[in-house]
Amino acid sequence: MQNEIPVYLLTGFLGSGKTTLLQRLVAHWQSQGLKPGVIINELGDVNLDGLLVESEVPTSELLGGCICCTVREDLAGELALLVERDRPDVILIEATGAANPIDLLDSATETSMYAGIAIQGLIAVADAAHLLEMRRNLGGRTYALMQDQIRCASAILLNKIDRVSEDEALELEAAIAVWNAYAPVIRTIRCETDLNLLLGTGFAEARAEQGPLRRTPSGGLNMLGSSHGHVTSYTYRFSGPVDSERFEALIGELPREIYRAKGLLTFSDTASRFLFQYAFRELDFIKVTPQGELDDTAVFIGEHFSASELRLKLEALEAAGESAAEPSE
Repeated sequence: MQNEIPVYLLTGFLGSGKTTLLQRLVAHWQSQGLKPGVIINELGDVNLDGLLVESEVPTSELLGGCICCTVREDLAGELALLVERDRPDVILIEATGAANPIDLLDSATETSMYAGIAIQGLIAVADAAHLLEMRRNLGGRTYALMQDQIRCASAILLNKIDRVSEDEALELEAAIAVWNAYAPVIRTIRCETDLNLLLGTGFAEARAEQGPLRRTPSGGLNMLGSSHGHVTSYTYRFSGPVDSERFEALIGELPREIYRAKGLLTFSDTASRFLFQYAFRELDFIKVTPQGELDDTAVFIGEHFSASELRLKLEALEAAGESAAEPSE
């Protein structure tokens, strides 16, 4: 089929750096005079990563579930709508970190049969330090998910490479070579790499050599199947500003079971609004000016954590902010 729109799939566990790569790819295509389109999948019911994509970029969102299960049919509809409505030159689909890569590929490939698109391959982003920790501790379902995201990839970014030693990097590359002997592995910091090389002929050839993905009799890839049900999300909506120091203290006390958090906040001690992102025990703030009216919201993603305990702490944070805002008599 002529004039097919190339589609790239982007996967990687929570906090690996997918959104950073998404921003780099969008800017790269724009610099070439191309019109990129983006589909972002979030486990929570608020699209916060979308705030980091320029407003003129056609963007669709799939919220409240994962592409590979609860919103799988929605992906086909959104992808077809994006093609028909916006006619982008290239499309990038960023899946939630809990996405089953096999089903993500299946869903996108199925859509390609009628939506005039051509799947170019799947880019996996891995947090080097997190992957190393999971490997050494044999991290159960999470580790299996990270392995399968790498197994399905056409190209692999071993990101945050500055957080591991050279020997540890070599250990990871040796493990990745066992899981996926075909995809090029690129060491990166903040996903910075030669994007022409990443998206060029070597990328396509690696995918072609990998050949068709084989399913086990159970329908999944190796042990994964749809095993990411242990990953849950909790969304909290704030009614007003909160104190920045108290908020940072709360984040610093989050249980290790919470891998990722992100949100839009107004602080009582500053006039700006901030997008916060928390991953692998690190917290970052980005000053933003949201388009339209968006509530202050926080989304927490993790494994077997108590949403009720977290809610009580967030309510106490808000109560403290309201008390501080009351005028003294």
